[in-house]
Amino acid sequence: MNHAHNRAFLAIDYGKRRIGLAKSDPLGIIASPLATLTVSSRREAVAKVREVIAEHKPNGLVVGYPLLGSGDRSPMCEEIDRFLDDLCATWRGPVYKVDEEHSSGEATALVHAQGRKVGMDKGKVDQLAAVVILRRFLDERRQD
Repeated sequence: MNHAHNRAFLAIDYGKRRIGLAKSDPLGIIASPLATLTVSSRREAVAKVREVIAEHKPNGLVVGYPLLGSGDRSPMCEEIDRFLDDLCATWRGPVYKVDEEHSSGEATALVHAQGRKVGMDKGKVDQLAAVVILRRFLDERRQD
């Protein structure tokens, strides 16, 4: 397969304890849940995400970035930036931050709320949140 045309992306719903992952198909059209990583530190988060990158070889990373309503960075954004700094020591591809606040923020929040309500397994919830982030990104790309 010619990788020049590969538009597979890996989406990351970053959390301090759990990281939800989703991936797109090689054409960058469909977003599917991939996995939920359980982590106890940022170092472990970076190591585990690196393994997933090595296995799936995405062309870009799409990261949920929960800005505040004011457009300022939330404490979580700062945490995500530190995580990305560490990750980008070895990852050379593009990283796209998707503002979760105004957009998929509602959807992501909904997914998380739904999970708590229906007692959906938390890991599944994080994967779905990553799917929501990735869908939004893919939809916006197609409009360009």
